[in-house]
Amino acid sequence: MSTRADGSSRPFQVHLGGIIELLSASIYTGPQVFIRELLQNGCDAISARREHEPGHVGTIRVLPADGAGSVFAVEDDGIGLTAAEVGDLLATVGRSSKRDILDLPRTDRLGRFGIGLLSCFMVSDEIRVRSRSATGAPAVEWIGRIDGTFTVTELAGTVTATEPAGDRPVGTRVELIPRQAAAGLVSPAGVRELADRFGRHLPVRVTVAGETVTRAAPFLERTPVPSPELRELGRDVVGAEPFATIPLHVPSTGTRGTAFVLPFPLSPGQRQSSRVYLGGMLLSERTDDLLPDWAFFVRAVVDTTGLHPTASREALIEDDALESTRAELGAAVRRWVIGLAAQTPHRLAAFLSVHHLALRALVVHDDELARFIVPHLPIETTEGPTTFGEAARRGVVRYTRTVDEFRQLAGIARPGAPIVNGGYVYDAEIAGRLPEFVPGAEVEIVTVADEIDHLDVPPLAERAASRRLQERADAALTDLDCATAVRAFEPESVPALYVADEAVLRSLRREQASEAGGFWADVLGRADEAAAAHGTDTAGRLALNWRNRLVHTLATIDDEAVLSRTVRVLYVQALLAGHRPLRAADRTALTDAMTDMVHLSVGLDAPVTTDSELRHPAPTHKDDHAE
Repeated sequence: MSTRADGSSRPFQVHLGGIIELLSASIYTGPQVFIRELLQNGCDAISARREHEPGHVGTIRVLPADGAGSVFAVEDDGIGLTAAEVGDLLATVGRSSKRDILDLPRTDRLGRFGIGLLSCFMVSDEIRVRSRSATGAPAVEWIGRIDGTFTVTELAGTVTATEPAGDRPVGTRVELIPRQAAAGLVSPAGVRELADRFGRHLPVRVTVAGETVTRAAPFLERTPVPSPELRELGRDVVGAEPFATIPLHVPSTGTRGTAFVLPFPLSPGQRQSSRVYLGGMLLSERTDDLLPDWAFFVRAVVDTTGLHPTASREALIEDDALESTRAELGAAVRRWVIGLAAQTPHRLAAFLSVHHLALRALVVHDDELARFIVPHLPIETTEGPTTFGEAARRGVVRYTRTVDEFRQLAGIARPGAPIVNGGYVYDAEIAGRLPEFVPGAEVEIVTVADEIDHLDVPPLAERAASRRLQERADAALTDLDCATAVRAFEPESVPALYVADEAVLRSLRREQASEAGGFWADVLGRADEAAAAHGTDTAGRLALNWRNRLVHTLATIDDEAVLSRTVRVLYVQALLAGHRPLRAADRTALTDAMTDMVHLSVGLDAPVTTDSELRHPAPTHKDDHAE
């Protein structure tokens, strides 16, 4: 109330229209938060009374509207308000709060009473507050209207429409007559859902139409085996049975809770959505910044008393307290992963089998995560699956850059010198930085050309025969853009290996694609011309195994036609074994060679084929004929 010059009083005017627009459009996400604000005001009031009356239990009673024009009310048996406190708290919106007047600590109280109460104007045109203070002061009634006027009246010696003033208990009752548009929010079903959502874990009893909605928070339990309630919460948060639960506790900010590990793979670009309670009141079900970005594989539910909410009390302020809490929560998740590695390796393997792809994407950019997760990441080697850490302990980690190179080298890798497949997502980058994450680790890039050069050559006594075989095989494959090399390698059952670097493989893929014709055929053809103009070698290599009996026998055959057909078949077989695409020329070479060999195997003379035709076969096979 303000005072005129003549001593008379008039209502204090506030521009509620602008305030309500600010509340609904810029601060709160929707009108449903008015119940949260009323519950919080009641919780604050009860907490304040407990400071003066230890042992006071306290209850908040929510009374839904039961039809159009009926009253919605929230009652608490908290500390109550005096006339002076009501006038001071509500005359200047947001200037002060109940906890300031009562000198209560800010670390465990939410809500500015004035802003919280004014949120009710999003659903009603009038707010009626009746309160009696625990100090013994007379009861007071405050009535605020949407036009910006309000009145404060002491009720001592008067009787209201609902109760005698002198009989009113200590506490506060807020009454609203909701607008028609808000009928669903204040109905019994709507109120029960909202009160349960926001206030189910408040430290005071909350009832809706006499039914208690508050209950213990299962995410605060610290039992070795998760309770059925915690497991049910995990299924609700994750959408499936969680892989594991991780206890969380940050004493410095009074943050406690549980992290649920996802049982299914997730993209690392998808942010975590943590559920946060502030002093038992739901702050947000989708807080993205509580955990480190790398902890994308968990969903957390926590309660905190030391983190600071934004003005809407629907998110957390990014400050030193949140940064410190985020680091501590990340440390708890790291300890869980390290504990799996030390105590239950099979569980770690199961965890990584689900999330290893996304973890690989993150460790490339997150050294903190990489240091404790990279040693346990599974990898493929020429000697079977293992981990980066185990590979580093065995010696130098030799790795390829592509899957193609790995496939080519898998058949000729030396025993005891495994090669790591670096072709999978991020594996080559991780392998290259392995010494940063695993102390003492050594790494080496392996290329096809290097490995072929390191293969054994035939014995000196057989060197001339092997060189002659190589020259004749080169001639047989001239038209197929493939050179040969005679080497001795294991296993001896493999007669030949086709090896090519990435430039050759790209050329093969372009040639295969260009066979379809059309616009892209012309584009790919120009790419091949450009490669040729720059001197790029697009010839693959066929490594003939001198230890293989067939290859060794070929060196003794004088019939050039038989040798040429056999080498061309070995060439195509090697392409297929290495999962290489076949060009039209490759398919024609196979068809011609196999047809001639079938003729010979059934006792027919093979078609007459000139040396020129052997080197440059026709696109399609000629009709069979006998001499």
